[in-house]
Amino acid sequence: MTKKIFATGATGYIGGDAIYALLSASPEYEVSCLVRSGAKATELVARHPSVRIVDGTLDDLELLEEAAANADIVCNFAHATHEPSVSALAKGLARRQRPGHGYLIHTMGSGTMIYDDVIQRRFGEHSDKVFNDVEGLPEVLAVPDFAKARGAENAVRDVGVKNPDRVRTAVVCTGSAYGPGRGLVEYRTSAIHELVRCTLSRGHALQVGAGKSAWRNVYIRDLSDVFVKLITHATNDEQDSDNTDESVWGGSGGYYFVENGEHVWGELARAISDEAVAQGLIQGGDIESIDAAEAASLAPMCNFFWGCNARVEGRRAARGLNWKPVGPPLVKELEVIVQKEAEKLGLS
Repeated sequence: MTKKIFATGATGYIGGDAIYALLSASPEYEVSCLVRSGAKATELVARHPSVRIVDGTLDDLELLEEAAANADIVCNFAHATHEPSVSALAKGLARRQRPGHGYLIHTMGSGTMIYDDVIQRRFGEHSDKVFNDVEGLPEVLAVPDFAKARGAENAVRDVGVKNPDRVRTAVVCTGSAYGPGRGLVEYRTSAIHELVRCTLSRGHALQVGAGKSAWRNVYIRDLSDVFVKLITHATNDEQDSDNTDESVWGGSGGYYFVENGEHVWGELARAISDEAVAQGLIQGGDIESIDAAEAASLAPMCNFFWGCNARVEGRRAARGLNWKPVGPPLVKELEVIVQKEAEKLGLS
């Protein structure tokens, strides 16, 4: 039986690349995507003629529930903190009547892990604390919800725990994704891009405090490979009754930090400055140290992104899905990122 997939966020950076990767690898899937009708829906179908558009938004909860109830695999690539929509997707999967399990794959960032830095008002400082998604999972799940993402995450995990014979779940926590997307969005405005923009606008690089805080990152195509592997595993799961590895789905597993590198923000600021100088965009010079309040005024939430630590180690994808990232490191992409931001600012 052909698997039916319902996806939200398919016109975004992460979702768009994931849909491209999935349909390139397995064009036989029946994919439906939640998109508000208009230019984006038209462009998505032009790129992927087999995709069916479900006209709506994340606030159309009954529509989401019904779409999930009619799907085999639901991929939420949209707003990670929109708990009502995630709950509607979970509710729909729980009542589906199709054969076999329903699968819910939820995407979020790893920003919840900055909790200690935020509570202690510690910005720009190094932390030795590194969270992992296997042995350290209980500690990860115990981190309080201050970023409003844990409510949606809990809705995902709960539907699997309460309906183990009907629903299996996976939560994918991404590092800072970078690289050219293959969907409707080629490059998104991320904290990395914002740092480049501010560097070009001010004529010199900047960092929060001592610039020693660190964040994990991942090449966008390697991230999409995790989604493809999860969906493939779900398909094989239903074909092989013995293929029910609890480390891959829900319960004591089903939680993924997806990363393949780490950037220290001060070091990244210097690398950005060097690249911008090489392109003749700025004169260079010392890196300016700013406080968290100024960072927040320059770019939304970047007091947290640039100033806090989200140091995580992804072990589960390699062990359970045989994931092997192959993309270039972030520093190799800086030339293009700087070029793109310079174009937006009219500097090139």
